[in-house]
Amino acid sequence: MKLSMKNLSNENVIHVNKNGVEYLQFRKLLQYEDKISHCFTLKDLSFGDNLNFYDIKKNVLENYNKITNVLHLDSKNIVRPFQTHTNFVKNVTNEKGIFIEELKDIDGLLTDRKDEILSLTFADCTPIYLYDEKKNIIGNIHSGWKGTLNKIGKLAVEKMIKDYGSNPQDIICCIGPTIRKCHFEVDEDVKDMFYEAFNDINIISLGEIKDGKQKYYIDTVLANINMMRDLGLKNENIIDSKICTVCNCYKIHSYRVDKNFAGRNTSLITIK
Repeated sequence: MKLSMKNLSNENVIHVNKNGVEYLQFRKLLQYEDKISHCFTLKDLSFGDNLNFYDIKKNVLENYNKITNVLHLDSKNIVRPFQTHTNFVKNVTNEKGIFIEELKDIDGLLTDRKDEILSLTFADCTPIYLYDEKKNIIGNIHSGWKGTLNKIGKLAVEKMIKDYGSNPQDIICCIGPTIRKCHFEVDEDVKDMFYEAFNDINIISLGEIKDGKQKYYIDTVLANINMMRDLGLKNENIIDSKICTVCNCYKIHSYRVDKNFAGRNTSLITIK
């Protein structure tokens, strides 16, 4: 089998190829497909970053049309913030559009409204999908290493509890493809920040010495999983895609691999 043809499906996610458009979906969230729709796009589509979006806007909008068409959604309902690696989470009411002023410096979106397609973009950072199955609340979170360090996932769940009355035991958390411990190599300063934030040696592994500097590997996925457990989410409702963006860079956009030439994947979730 050629690498380009490899299917990324596993026990937690399914790799779909529909009308030539490839994307991933969580098996757990598909149990609620009568209420919500979601996906994580792959490398055949790209959605632009903060710097190049307006240069490639036509292509990005075409790609939004492609993915929303196969999901039977309307791309006019896309809600996409201007992400800047913050830990700010916003409740979406009737906002629609890409990079609108109300969504500047926002990296997490929550809503209880139908037909608001929450869209965030990624190239190694951690996508977190949230769904309250009882109250029908959705969340879409961009948790890069800075976002994880500043616990945006925790803040999002706390906001669901405070603003929407969610019970943590009803919340499903799905962690999408991201750079994993096998490739998230950092220097001692970043290692120290993670240890100070989480006080958990289990998320840190010793790496090699390179150019006289000790390297470390950080497990941001485990950090996010532990946050969700501490908030009261059930273990069976914390779902890990188990997919590394760097290991699968032939299928998924990765900034660590492609640097400034990297495209962007998008995570979508909406209430029908």
